[in-house]
Amino acid sequence: MHGNLENVSTVQQRIAAVAQRTPKIAFTSLAHYINLEWLIEAFHRTRKGGAAGIDDVTGKQYAENLHENLQNLLDRLKSGTYKAPPVKRKHIPKGTSGETRPIGIPTFEDKIVQRAVVMLLEPIYEYDFYDVSYGFRPKRSAHQALEEVWKATMDVWGGWVLEVDLRKFFDTIDHRQLQEFVSQRIRDGVIRRLIGKWLNTGVMEAESVSYSDEGTPQGGVVSPLLANIYLHYVLDEWFEQTVKPLMQGRCRLIRFADDFVIVFQKKYDADRVMKVISKRFEKFGLTVHPEKTKLIDFRIPNHSERRRERKSNDDDRGDKTETFDLLGFTHYWGKTQKGNWAVKRKTMKSRLARSIQNIKQWCQKNRHNPVRVQWATLKAKINGHYAYYGITGNFRSLGQFRYLVVREWHSWLNRRNRERRLTWEKFNLLLKRYPLPLPKIIHSVFKAKKLG
Repeated sequence: MHGNLENVSTVQQRIAAVAQRTPKIAFTSLAHYINLEWLIEAFHRTRKGGAAGIDDVTGKQYAENLHENLQNLLDRLKSGTYKAPPVKRKHIPKGTSGETRPIGIPTFEDKIVQRAVVMLLEPIYEYDFYDVSYGFRPKRSAHQALEEVWKATMDVWGGWVLEVDLRKFFDTIDHRQLQEFVSQRIRDGVIRRLIGKWLNTGVMEAESVSYSDEGTPQGGVVSPLLANIYLHYVLDEWFEQTVKPLMQGRCRLIRFADDFVIVFQKKYDADRVMKVISKRFEKFGLTVHPEKTKLIDFRIPNHSERRRERKSNDDDRGDKTETFDLLGFTHYWGKTQKGNWAVKRKTMKSRLARSIQNIKQWCQKNRHNPVRVQWATLKAKINGHYAYYGITGNFRSLGQFRYLVVREWHSWLNRRNRERRLTWEKFNLLLKRYPLPLPKIIHSVFKAKKLG
């Protein structure tokens, strides 16, 4: 059973057209579009293999009686009796520091409802959102954000980069303020009440349910859209409409969810924004991490002004410049094959360490499985790493990753039999039979161009 994608797309196009014609008008009637056909399409757009919520119902189990389940769901939505169940909280590792990030897992049925609402709201906000945001939006990706950062820094010969870290963003979104932002475009009572239910639903952990008047659980289908709405008004609109007109030089904001940097041509502009940005976020209940937020001198290493400054300050650092991190990559200046300066990217040390730690844990857990089975999974894991980190200029980090994976695999295979060691000679023969993928560039993000 499939929903009529053509009809759903037609409705979305109609909503988008109205949003474009009336940018200042709020939508008062949207929920009537959610019918059985709409829910069927929402079901097909919902990932089936995710973890189950508090009811332990998987996507496969829900699909066994799909028509009846969706009809029952639709009846509850139309009558207003639908209740959003508490989300199941899980903690996943955050880097290699031992910290964890809380993830909220809704029930599969609740994911369908959230997807149905996102399908209604996305056409509206895709017209409203600025081009500066790239996270969790249709036809936009982290690699596009990285390319935009590259262009922005290259355009101003590096300039000054304001790297901002928001402390526990998803956990501190103010519900009242978010609802006020939503009301600027959405006045449909059914949709507003559903959003309210998701914001106020409890979090179940260790058999107990807790409630909060702030935060939206990471892991929910609707959470990324709500987060983008919040930062659209708090950051993007403020920067584009209020900050930019006051700047003396060029400046660009690039944001992926709550990760963002601002690139400035002039230090004077960067200093002005640095002074006010914390107060801007505090006004809406958000906190800027004082130690992780910094202004970086990212000017090209042989910049004449930089050389004069260092000569006058008796600076012995030579032509070294600062770096900054974004979306898993460290951004730095390096020479191209033609000898020109260009902004390059390499895998962040912490991300590389995390990836290897995950490989180590997997090899340890699965070391007694047949070698062919291990090989098939390791190939998929390595290719998955290349799929994200395989960008132009990052070949050396990819090679380092593969080298460390090979060492971990050998180490754990060697522990399978205490009496017979797996020498490197034997292991290299095994690698010929079960070769691991060599580093490869998947994303040709930029072509080096001469400055000046």
